[in-house]
Amino acid sequence: MNWQKSSYCSEGNSCVHVATTTETIHLTESSDPTGAILKATPATFEALLATLKKGPHRG
Repeated sequence: MNWQKSSYCSEGNSCVHVATTTETIHLTESSDPTGAILKATPATFEALLATLKKGPHRG
């Protein structure tokens, strides 16, 4: 699987890495790429991103 670092990641070890297959999006944290991996369908991942963008943490 080819992992790609998030474009929102600054320098350091706390970055999200993303890999995709035809039907699944995989997410992992860069300090332990063999650790917990979140798997989602593209539609579910899109819904997650939309929810995060609407959250109170956005200015």
